[in-house]
Formats: sequence, C-alpha cells, structure tokens
Amino acid sequence: MTYDGFTADERAAMKEHAGELKKTARRAPGKARADGEQDVRAKIAEMEEADRVLAERVHEIVRAAAPHLVPKLWYGMPAYAKDGKVLCFFQSAQKFKARYATLGFNDAASLDDGAMWPTAFALTKLTADTEARITALVKQAAS
Repeated sequence: MTYDGFTADERAAMKEHAGELKKTARRAPGKARADGEQDVRAKIAEMEEADRVLAERVHEIVRAAAPHLVPKLWYGMPAYAKDGKVLCFFQSAQKFKARYATLGFNDAASLDDGAMWPTAFALTKLTADTEARITALVKQAAS
C-alpha cells in the first residue's frame, strides 16, 4: 500500500483554512461575531439542499444553546469558537464526499465522560430527539 499524501478535498480544505486565517487577521477585532455569522451563513447557503437544511438547523440550535460562542469558518466548515478555540463544527456530507454530515467537537469541548467519549456524530436527519441531544451536547461542551 502506498501513501499518496492528502486528497484533493483535504488540500482544498487546507487552502480554505489559510484564506480564513488571512481574512480573520485583516478584520477589525470588534466585528468577529458579526463577520463570522455572515461567513457561516454564506457557507451554509452554498451547500447542497440536504446538507443546507441540516446546517441551517444546527446553526440555529448552537446559537440558541450557547449564544456566547462565536461563529466562524474552520477549514471551510461552519464552526463555533469559545475563547478563540473552535469548540464544535458542522461538516457537510459533500465536503469530503461522505455518506452523512457530521457534527464534531474538538478537544476544547467539555464532553469528557470517563476514559472514552464520542467527539463526532453522524447526522442524516434532525428529529425532535436529535435536536434535543445536540442542544444538550452543545450546552455541555460550552460549559
């Protein structure tokens, strides 16, 4: 088996992230939340319908559950930061040609539960139960 390095999708995500960092560095510090909200909504609008529907609702849930989190783009994905660190993110299925979208949490999230806990969740549709679970996870992560 040979290793060919990063896939084209991974390289594209890294280029997006580099652009995001440059854009953020040029922005006025007091506008991070408003600019991030605009960037996230624009990225969601670009998604295919199935991902867009999920992403729009996840965005609403995160903003309601933890309004102090700052929306931003992270490797071309809608993300939410606390104290400058990305806490959670939405990865569309189309991003890496996966069969499902993902709600992921980084190590800054307070989801610790014993010696092992999940940090990413597959999303295929949102039900009342799923939305309640996302709300609880985001609240816990952001605490």
